[in-house]
Amino acid sequence: MDKDTLERAAQRGIISQQQLQQLIAFSTAEDTDEPAGEEQLRFVRNFGDLFITLGVLFVTFSVAAMDLTQLQWLLPAALFLGAAEWLVRIRRLALPGIAILISTLYFIGKALGISEFETASLQFLSLSGCSFLFYLRYRMPFSLLPVAAGLVAATVSTVGIDMFKHQILFTALGLIVFISAMSFDARDRKRQLRASDCGFWLHLLASPLIVHGMMTTLLFSQTGLLEAGTNREIALLLFFTIFLLTALFVDRRAMLVSSLSYAIYAIFQVVSSNLLDSSNLPLIIFIGFGVFIVLFGTYWYKLRRLIFGVLRGSWPARFVPEL
Repeated sequence: MDKDTLERAAQRGIISQQQLQQLIAFSTAEDTDEPAGEEQLRFVRNFGDLFITLGVLFVTFSVAAMDLTQLQWLLPAALFLGAAEWLVRIRRLALPGIAILISTLYFIGKALGISEFETASLQFLSLSGCSFLFYLRYRMPFSLLPVAAGLVAATVSTVGIDMFKHQILFTALGLIVFISAMSFDARDRKRQLRASDCGFWLHLLASPLIVHGMMTTLLFSQTGLLEAGTNREIALLLFFTIFLLTALFVDRRAMLVSSLSYAIYAIFQVVSSNLLDSSNLPLIIFIGFGVFIVLFGTYWYKLRRLIFGVLRGSWPARFVPEL
């Protein structure tokens, strides 16, 4: 029985959405040799999803170019919500649903009149609330990312300029989002249900917050031991090592995506100041980093078992996929 047939059965109430996800996950596991817990991109199924998403984006950009009054922006937002009833609730299309939600939030933001970031706490909370209602209605995991992002933006807007003077606060917010993501991951250690998808999107938000706060603090701090160049570089490498091991332990390669640009910068700082000075240095670093990504991605599960195998059966292992 193919996936489309199962989805039609779910739409008619023959099986529940949870059973649908379990059957799809079971079928995928049977058809592939990938380890249980492998991160699947379940928000895109085929080229048709991409084609429909492209159409949604064309409409969004066209409407965004119009000269509308503040309240008139609610009209396209309402029309996009109508499209969500068809494409997301009935057709169960995730990728077009993501485009629809982002477009709807953009139009609602225009209607709310967000002009200055420092005075937009209430507007950000409103957008977060709209995203949460979208999640309750359609159960689309991506909806939780703008929910969390709106809460983070509202917090930053409320704290104001002090937030940018103390960048480590971004790391604190990122850790809160990370804990929320892990709460979803712990409910679905085999990565087969909606909870795992919710965790995936929250990890994508948590990682850049954590990395940005730590990197700006390490790079621009002028106090204590970090004043010395060598200590600063050691701290950079130590942070990325811990961050990489954390991503490996919780089995979320998505965490590393947001840190790649910072990692490249850190490697530049360390190598250029200590090892060699060459016009080909950038190319050498990019080649080495590319080889590292390929090898690390290829042997991800072997490295995970090798490094963390001793923790099998321990308390922390109860919250992550099987080691």
